[in-house]
Amino acid sequence: MRVVAAAFAGCVSARARWQVAGLLLAAMVAGTASAQDAYPTRALTIVVPYPPGGSNDVFARRVARSLGEALRQAVIIDNRPGASGNIGTALVAKAAPDGYTLVAVSSSMVTNAAVQSNLPFDAIKSFQPVAMLARGPFIAAVSNDVPVRDPAELLAWLKASPGRFNYASSGLGSSNQFATEMFKAASRTFVVHVPYRGMGPAVTDLVSGQVQLLLASGPSLLPQIRAGRIRAVGITSARPSPIAPELQPLASVVPGYEFELWWGFLAPAGTPVAIVERLNAEVNRSLSAPAMLQFMLTEGALPAPQSAAQFAAVIAEDIPRWQKLARQQSISAE
Repeated sequence: MRVVAAAFAGCVSARARWQVAGLLLAAMVAGTASAQDAYPTRALTIVVPYPPGGSNDVFARRVARSLGEALRQAVIIDNRPGASGNIGTALVAKAAPDGYTLVAVSSSMVTNAAVQSNLPFDAIKSFQPVAMLARGPFIAAVSNDVPVRDPAELLAWLKASPGRFNYASSGLGSSNQFATEMFKAASRTFVVHVPYRGMGPAVTDLVSGQVQLLLASGPSLLPQIRAGRIRAVGITSARPSPIAPELQPLASVVPGYEFELWWGFLAPAGTPVAIVERLNAEVNRSLSAPAMLQFMLTEGALPAPQSAAQFAAVIAEDIPRWQKLARQQSISAE
């Protein structure tokens, strides 16, 4: 009897322990779900890894305003420039994956990743894509002393004097360099690359005529184009774009050529799926507003709402594509 009683007591004890463990686990899961349901409970920070005024900054600030209203929390923009955007981006890669720290990036992140082997983060593994904000072609602009006004004249001008003229970019491995090198390869022309430390000095030297050609985003070029200080001669979309319907595509003289820049928000890897989906839904909702479309058009882009998974696929496809072009055109970060 004592043996049977002891065995029964042990069974009850074991059963009780499992029940307690189950209750504790359920409480932990419920607590985590509750925390995610309550998100956000404090301000969010969006790191812009470039100085104020650039395209990443302009789009991040506009979308942050709408996002803050939707989430009923402050959304703070934190500019952390340096190392072609790598300093601020690395900061977010190491941040807590709790949905309170995002980074505003553009295609430049993947072009950098295509040519730099020593980045302080992995462009795919270190992040969870949250939402694409916008897409837009580059505008091809020339200094006012260059005698061309459309893609056909640009192509003829380049072919007539191979190696005589210079094109600017915001740095080695930048999206500007990739877009121009892609054009050079497709058109079989040669123009010398002059890399700058950022878009500001590149545009300044285009205005002064120190360089003759620059392919860059609308936010970077439109103010100077509208002021008459430089001249737009084409656009890198495959077809005429509502961003600048008066401009002919470079593809009209170089069939198959197309380059499009994108902008988006990333979170640290490991950010809960529920939080990513919430942020994605709110960003996409803000992008569908008519006022946002007008704002984006003014800045040389179009809203590009899509799922987080679709955005992740874009990033994963871009890197090997740019690696191939880098090998073909000898693009390096050195």
